[in-house]
Amino acid sequence: MEKKIFSRPKSLKENIFHYCPGCGHSIAHRLVAEVIDELGIRGNVIGVPPAGCAVLAYNYFDIDMIEAQHGRGPALATGIKRTLPDRIVFSYQGDGDLAAIGIAESFHAANRGENITVIFINNAVYGMTGGQMAPTTLLEQKTTTTPAGRSKTLDGYPVKVCELFSQLPGTTYIERCTVNSPANVNKTKKAIKKAFQCQIDGLGFSLVEILSPCPTNWKMSPIDSCKWIDDTMSKEFPLGVFKDNTDAAEKPARPSL
Repeated sequence: MEKKIFSRPKSLKENIFHYCPGCGHSIAHRLVAEVIDELGIRGNVIGVPPAGCAVLAYNYFDIDMIEAQHGRGPALATGIKRTLPDRIVFSYQGDGDLAAIGIAESFHAANRGENITVIFINNAVYGMTGGQMAPTTLLEQKTTTTPAGRSKTLDGYPVKVCELFSQLPGTTYIERCTVNSPANVNKTKKAIKKAFQCQIDGLGFSLVEILSPCPTNWKMSPIDSCKWIDDTMSKEFPLGVFKDNTDAAEKPARPSL
């Protein structure tokens, strides 16, 4: 008798993903759904999808979802969490949504120590709108708005979210992962689970950054995109835990209404 070793998570609908072949969003969606199932919080979790490639995330997650305006995910998540403190609330955001138009909402939610979880997808480019430069675009990386490569003189440097947010006293758990190999997928799932557990335990703001391949806009094959993350992208955005205060003896006081 054959043993079943994999099945679709209950927290994912049976819809077909609209993402490009080789995109990391579909893997990230599955991991979030698996964690929700394993933690038994499906009936108590609320997701906040972004503008951008994952704008239709509510078509895939079989949980309560509330769409946010562009960049306002952490602000909406904050409002939900303060109004319904017993819910587990997460925002799912891309590099433009979180680190460009939404940098103020993200930064200040983290600095206040809001007891929410952020899943941050970093593919170093604006995927949905045509491949323009993003805040996380690497120096010399070519995009539709930097055809000669990103210039530090003209465009500034890539924004490093984990490094920045880990310096804020309100943050509790910050980790950067990737989904370019089976081993890294497993590590990313553990990080997502820990981030959700951080919120369940009332410990404050948690963020998991996921380096995600974007073959279409990087003009690479899916295989080459995964290799580029190892060879180039992870050099600029090193993987690892940037902050972990989950073992603190006392839970911090949470903001109240």
